[in-house]
Amino acid sequence: MRKTLVWRWAWRELFHGQLWPIVAALALIIACVFALSALAGRIESVLTQQGRTMLAADLVLRSNQPLAPEILTQLDATGAESSDQTRFGTMAFSDNSMQLISVKAVESNYPLRGALELQSEAELRDKVQPGELWLEERLFSLLEVERGDTVDVGDVTLTVSGMIVSEPELSFNPFSQMPAALIHQSDVDASGVVRPGSRVSYRYFFRGEDSELAAVKASYTLDEGQRWIDENDGDRTGDMLDRSRGYLSLTVVLVIIMAAATLLLTCQHYVDSRTQTLAMVKSLGAQRSWVRRWLSRQLLMLMLMATVLGLGVGAGLEFLLRLPLADVLPSPLPSYGILPWVLGPLVALLVALPALGIPLIRLVEAPAMSVLQAQSKVRARKNPWSWLLTAVPVLALVAWSYDNRLLWLVLAALVLMLSLLAGLGVMVLRFAQKRVKRPAFKLALSRITRNPASSGAQLGALATSFMLLSIIWLLRTDLLEDWQQTLPPNAPNVFALNIAKQELGDYVSRIDENNIERSEAYPIIRGRLIGLNGQNYAELTPNREERDEALRRELNFTWRDTLPSHNELLQGSWPSEGGVSVEEGIAQRLGLRLGDELTFSVNSQEFTATINSIRDVEWRNMKPNFYFIFDPELVETLPANWLISFRLEQAQSDILNGLGRDYPTVTLLDLRAMSSRIQAILSQVSLSLSVLAGLAVVSGLLLLLTLLRITLAERQREIMLYRTLGASKKRINTTLWAEYGIMALVSGCMAVGGAELAMAALLKWGVELPVRLHPEVWLVLPTLAVGLVFLTVAWMIRGLLEPLKR
Repeated sequence: MRKTLVWRWAWRELFHGQLWPIVAALALIIACVFALSALAGRIESVLTQQGRTMLAADLVLRSNQPLAPEILTQLDATGAESSDQTRFGTMAFSDNSMQLISVKAVESNYPLRGALELQSEAELRDKVQPGELWLEERLFSLLEVERGDTVDVGDVTLTVSGMIVSEPELSFNPFSQMPAALIHQSDVDASGVVRPGSRVSYRYFFRGEDSELAAVKASYTLDEGQRWIDENDGDRTGDMLDRSRGYLSLTVVLVIIMAAATLLLTCQHYVDSRTQTLAMVKSLGAQRSWVRRWLSRQLLMLMLMATVLGLGVGAGLEFLLRLPLADVLPSPLPSYGILPWVLGPLVALLVALPALGIPLIRLVEAPAMSVLQAQSKVRARKNPWSWLLTAVPVLALVAWSYDNRLLWLVLAALVLMLSLLAGLGVMVLRFAQKRVKRPAFKLALSRITRNPASSGAQLGALATSFMLLSIIWLLRTDLLEDWQQTLPPNAPNVFALNIAKQELGDYVSRIDENNIERSEAYPIIRGRLIGLNGQNYAELTPNREERDEALRRELNFTWRDTLPSHNELLQGSWPSEGGVSVEEGIAQRLGLRLGDELTFSVNSQEFTATINSIRDVEWRNMKPNFYFIFDPELVETLPANWLISFRLEQAQSDILNGLGRDYPTVTLLDLRAMSSRIQAILSQVSLSLSVLAGLAVVSGLLLLLTLLRITLAERQREIMLYRTLGASKKRINTTLWAEYGIMALVSGCMAVGGAELAMAALLKWGVELPVRLHPEVWLVLPTLAVGLVFLTVAWMIRGLLEPLKR
């Protein structure tokens, strides 16, 4: 009978009005962790799959020399599937024309990842067989051939089997591209093109389990001119997706922090409201063991309800987050596994340990004397378990995200801002109190500033809540704006290279006649950076492998009278009198400064240039960009070809084919497929970030609602006292509205300043984006703060004023 009474009382307490935010907060934590951990595994799978698809394998060995047969046998012994590829440039001859082409000689099992689409006359194919020749679409017009015609590649005559529709490997160097053709690896020797001294590159593709790939790497030591490539090196969208992952983890932690704050506030208020009740029960003979059983039953029911609700909502939330990514997620989808089902309740339990445990320990330890001395300074004895309960989730957070710089920046900003905002808020209110004349506002300000510690905590909590909401939304907005500027919908997707100077005017006119959006024309010269301030880099760094990558290869140089519109001048002035403008990244890597003298070599001719300026260059925007831009007078006499980029839609392939046919010496690099893929990924990730931001807003609103609900409940006794002293209902109502209106406005304004400072730190050191102000938030956030507070107060104030009607 006694056990039944304990359960019934616990059940009634569970549905007490003060406890539902605990269930909601715990369920929110479980739902977020479940959904995001389940989706994270799938997204990670997608990122890995996309990176490997663009490599056509799981792992690639790139070499400038072929591997010996015994080494290939050694690599095959690891168990990983392999495929070889030989790349070379050569002339292709048809009966009516000839063209310089880039040949990929592949094996029949190519590609090991991704899809190869080859259009023959009757069907789509996905493999290259011996004796076949597959051509890029524009080569049909350049060579004036059709399917079934023959083309000579070196000493071998091959029959055109069809057209290359798409291939998984994507190249991003617009300065070394020729129209592509595919042949079988077995036809290379017969062609006689690959000879000692030929410019050939070799690729060895591998597919297998991670252990097999690790064995492949371990079984071979790289020589000069060789490198391993995996999905982390080959995906152009890696930076965007890395930032998405950082935003995802940051959002999850902030949601958990806001939910934990909701738990703490709700439980603290519950303890305050139940201290006298339990003291009375203890005075009637109840032991602490009985109180512990009573509270443990409540906590058990709370956790069970929150777990069921949270896991159910989490499954639905994961589905919503997955919808924007439907086109890029693998099919069939991998299963959740057991981890999300365990991780969600586990994180909620870790958060609940200090948030619920510490106040409830205080409730258990409350002495029976509290029933007689409610207003005295009776205190429960300190319990060492409180420190342990706090340490467990803190240590778990450190272990989980010790290397997440973005997260720790935000947490540090929260601690700093909460203290600053609380103190600043109290100072502002005290200043206003001395200058306000209206009685209602004076009474409201007096009430707020009566207890500086309590008022500061309330203002700091409100301001921090609004600040967190602003940070989450502004960071999402800045990330999306950065991506849209990086690759806007009208970004160029075709490069025309190797345009001779005498053809440039006609070529540009042809593009303009078709109303095609294009870039300016850039002259291109190939050369090397070989010295700094009179010293040769070969002498400064004798070991070639230790030199910066830009010092080990030829670079593309250009010259201009003015700064390119898509570059930003950071230091100095535009090059003149033998000067050069240097890109910021290479300047930092090589330690270059304004006034340094650089030595360059172009066509075996050496010349020097003085650094006049440092530029910021966005390499991801698919526009012509360069490490070095010279003063025209310095290099314009050197032989150069010209480059133009422009944008074509998929339906404008006939224009591209016409340009290729009429200007056969101009190399056209068609990046439309790659651009479309990146745009699709950007759009899908953007939608997912918006869903995450919306979820964080819900968590923040729950925290705000809890804050206001608790502070309003604390006014109940004061309202009765005011009424007893003769205050009218209208005066009390006006005072309440004034009090919460002032708190909302002050906290909203403080949140704006805090959000701007936090965003500046996040943009500079967290996601490494340009720092900027957000003027829109200066108007929106205070207005939103006042609106949300007024809506909440309007919803709850009727219950507070209800006793005044009698």
